[in-house]
Amino acid sequence: MVIFLTRALQLIISLSILVLIHEFGHFLFSRLFKVRVERFYMFFNPVFSILRAKKLEHKWHFSWFSRNSPDSFTEKPEQTEFGIGWVPLGGYCTISGMIDESMNTKQMAEPEKPWEFRSKPSWQRLFIMVGGVLFNFLLALVIYAAVLKVWGEEYIPLEKAPMGMEFSQAAQAAGFKDGDRLIAADGIQLERFNEDMLRTINAASEVTVQRNGQDTMVRVPAQFIQKIIAGKQGFAAFRFPAVVRDFVAGSSAKKAGLMPNDSLTAINGVPVLTFTSFAEALLANKNKLIQLTYYRNGQKRTAAMTPDENGKLGFYPKIPTEIFPTKKISYSFFSSIPAGINKGVKTLSGYASDMKFVFTKEGAKSIGGFGAIGSLFPPHWIWQAFWEMTAFLSIILAFMNILPIPGLDGGHIFFLLYEVITRRKPSDKFMEYAQIVGMFLLLALLVYANGNDIYRWIFK
Repeated sequence: MVIFLTRALQLIISLSILVLIHEFGHFLFSRLFKVRVERFYMFFNPVFSILRAKKLEHKWHFSWFSRNSPDSFTEKPEQTEFGIGWVPLGGYCTISGMIDESMNTKQMAEPEKPWEFRSKPSWQRLFIMVGGVLFNFLLALVIYAAVLKVWGEEYIPLEKAPMGMEFSQAAQAAGFKDGDRLIAADGIQLERFNEDMLRTINAASEVTVQRNGQDTMVRVPAQFIQKIIAGKQGFAAFRFPAVVRDFVAGSSAKKAGLMPNDSLTAINGVPVLTFTSFAEALLANKNKLIQLTYYRNGQKRTAAMTPDENGKLGFYPKIPTEIFPTKKISYSFFSSIPAGINKGVKTLSGYASDMKFVFTKEGAKSIGGFGAIGSLFPPHWIWQAFWEMTAFLSIILAFMNILPIPGLDGGHIFFLLYEVITRRKPSDKFMEYAQIVGMFLLLALLVYANGNDIYRWIFK
């Protein structure tokens, strides 16, 4: 439950930051071109709002937990009403004279006003619509640069992983074997384990691995990524030994005398070389007394203990970066800026190239909603991981919003580009119908994605 709440809190805070910045992009360009922004809200506010605020006569006025805006707020329609809703799943910016999700057809039926979105030149309207996407992308670049400046980059070079990798069933079916150390793909050296490495492997015809001290070639099958996606286990992970990092409250391992840095090597005399094999052996012996063999400062020891009903001993293991040699790259303030920009651009281009897999049968099944997004955050609060995930989600939000789908910014941008090229403006009635179709498609996608989450949760 604690893990669920931690991830949910990270997701809500992250999305709140992204939506705030996105809507601020629309707001800033709207005000720059003297377009009225009627409302700027963090979170949605059906029925009532937690807070409403408006500046009247150089003084801020507030209304708490109200169903409607106070009558005094109508005195200055040119001033934006700011607010906080109670449904923490986004936010919105209502721009005067624009057909959006509010579907204010009454306003659109009236003559154009000089302060309305629809009365402005197409190039100004284009900047207003691009503002949200632009600010999300810029936010990602800023976060990436800040993360690199504060924490730098640290990773395990593949050549420094002596135990090699452990592979998913789909990867093993392709010819990889647990313990293989990845070396090259079509002659291109593989240095670090990340998304770029997997894309390089997918584009290659064969991969060179070191197996039992010998270089071995593994042929990359057709539709390799689709098979990995269908397997739902990923591609691979570092193999690493079971080493104690810390203990949970009431830990049976701690009660039995184990200490941090103890290396766990055998259960009931049967060697367990990796943490995965150790966890599997514990699960096979849940609620049974076991004899655990471990090493402390090079000395062999044993202890008797009983795994709980979940096959756990109550300790946190060390992760690979705490066990194997790592490469650390530090950045100065000035060097972090181009490095952050480069990382943001590479992340965007990589995500865009991966979108083609969404339109495959396997990719469609892997689409997830809020549950899937929340699971991307770590189970414990780690600031570096939080900000890196926020930057990644900002890239996704920017990319998804630029898609030419009515109801998204990209849909408006598409029709504006059509207007710029043809010098013909789509009618308001056409835009209303397009908005309805787009909102229906987006709602269907939202239901489908979150339905996948529910299905996986029930049948996992």
